[in-house]
Amino acid sequence: MVQPLPYAYGAPSATAKIRSFPEDFQVIEDLGFAPSGHGQHQMIEIEKREMNSDQVASILAKYIGVKRRDVGMAGLKDRFAITRQWFSVDVAGREIPDWRTLEQMDLEQGQSLRIIQVHDHAKKIRRGALKGNSFKLILRDVEGDREELELRLEMVKNEGIPNYFGEQRFGRGGGNVERALQMFNKRYRPRGKHERGLLLSSVRSEIFNRICAKRVEAGIWNHPLGGEVYALARSRAWFHEDEVDEEILRRVAEHDIHPTAPLWGRGRLDSTAEAKAFEESAIVGMEEMCGGLEYAGLSQDRRALRVVPDNMNWSWLDGTDLELDFWLPSGSYATVVMREIVSDVRPLQ
Repeated sequence: MVQPLPYAYGAPSATAKIRSFPEDFQVIEDLGFAPSGHGQHQMIEIEKREMNSDQVASILAKYIGVKRRDVGMAGLKDRFAITRQWFSVDVAGREIPDWRTLEQMDLEQGQSLRIIQVHDHAKKIRRGALKGNSFKLILRDVEGDREELELRLEMVKNEGIPNYFGEQRFGRGGGNVERALQMFNKRYRPRGKHERGLLLSSVRSEIFNRICAKRVEAGIWNHPLGGEVYALARSRAWFHEDEVDEEILRRVAEHDIHPTAPLWGRGRLDSTAEAKAFEESAIVGMEEMCGGLEYAGLSQDRRALRVVPDNMNWSWLDGTDLELDFWLPSGSYATVVMREIVSDVRPLQ
């Protein structure tokens, strides 16, 4: 049900292994704001190894004796990795513990937890309250034409990549989209609001990916059309423009703005003219998915078609291992960056 996606620069010829060790996939969360320094919540930055975010949140809640819902975080981080992430805990009316004692708790083999810093804060961290993430990745046993690989790295750094949703968005084997369609047809009942939300998100992401893929195939994923809706770089804001003038071309070329595609839901498309015609053509055959999202009550939104990794650098650790560093805005995927560089990249654990 999840369709294969075309590459911006053709399929890569080089191969590599990723996530041979948790140290090969390191993430540092960038909230985009600082703790307030006062309030009934404590913000705790934690480095975790081979632990998922929900597991850490549950540990924090149990440790201080609050409900799981009193622990906030901006998003979920990968398990088979080393990640730094912020959590908030509502400590109103409770004695503040020494959080660093958590570093001594018994965990499964390979797991670890380290407290980086703790600050008072005025409110709970909400899902999605995230600016982006910094990544440090190591690709091991790289094989292929070194010159071609270096050229591909330069293109990704300078031109960006299609802003596809990553494979992890769709569940194992892409099964979430199929279950969502069964849900739309009353043949599957999700286990609560959380699973329902995951299924709806998977369908919405698949529709976006297919529209983005059609623009990649047409060679216009990073070129504006008349009537385009543009996303501001590093922002959730977007705007519509009827004409493609010199100012628009300059801003797109400088990565100040990006063309967008719809995140499907109720309401009319915000694009017009050529861009709208392209999007309406692209969704032909997806009526069941679009209708299911509309019936579920989701509203139209937009997502950038292009993402350009910030501060992207790379170096060879030895003859065959490649280290990459880059920053991505919230909602963009490091694995999608990797698929444009090398093949045989294993999906998230």
